[in-house]
This record gives sequence, C-alpha cells and structure tokens, in this order.
Amino acid sequence: MERPRYFEDYVLGEERRSHGRTITETDFVVHAGHTGDFFPHHMDAEHMKASPFGQRIAHGTMTFAIGIGLTASEINPLAFTYGYDRLRFPRPVFIGDTIHTVLTVSALEPDPRRPDKGRVVESCRVVNQRGETVLACDHVLLAERRPAA
Repeated sequence: MERPRYFEDYVLGEERRSHGRTITETDFVVHAGHTGDFFPHHMDAEHMKASPFGQRIAHGTMTFAIGIGLTASEINPLAFTYGYDRLRFPRPVFIGDTIHTVLTVSALEPDPRRPDKGRVVESCRVVNQRGETVLACDHVLLAERRPAA
C-alpha cells in the first residue's frame, strides 16, 4: 500500500503511467457477454471488413474499463473516486492493440459541499502502441484535507 495522501499532498502536473495491456478477442467476447452488447461493430468480423475501420472495434465501455483498471496501482485510503467527466473515444481500439494509461493531475479544487475534502482532477489518456490517444476523460477524486494542527 502506498502512503496515505491528503488533498494537500497532490501536485499540479504530477504524472503517472500504467503498464501496458494487449487487447484480445477474448476481451471482446467476455465484455459482450457481461454487457449484452453484441453489436456487429464488435462481434462480426465479416461485417466490419466492409466498414471504414476494416476490422472489429473494441467496445468503448471495455476500453474505459480496461484503461481505468490499469491505473488501479495506487491505493490511497484518504481518497476515493467521485466520478468521470468529459469521456471521449477519439480513435478506435482493435484486437492486438496494446494500451496504457497516462494520468496527470490537472486541477486541485475545494469541494463546495464537503469542506473536509478537496477535488483532485486527473486528466486520463489511454494511449495505444502508436502513441495515439484512444480515450480521454477527467477522473475526479475526493481526497481528505489534512487536519488542522
């Protein structure tokens, strides 16, 4: 476990990177089974040969789940996820792509409803092996403020 970090311990511009993860056909099948999303974009190779992509594309929700899951390397008992904002999928993910996630602290804000907490905003970019951003969003954490001395 990492050392506990209060809101005041986060630094604007600090960055962390995940390890890589190669996307497989099994990922597509398991995600479709979990979600019920069997759209041909994800499951029908013949159908997608005639598409502009030329092959099946990953579910956006799968890319999000795996990309964000890769960041679960820091355990901070003083902070928890409040949500995700501005989620976008600027490029597709294909079977065989290897993705990793880059997190950058982009804002440190007071929480208007909770004076004992602050909001840490991490800009998330999921990047493929070609350096292309395939997912972008903001991860908002609520972190405890350091108690008064």
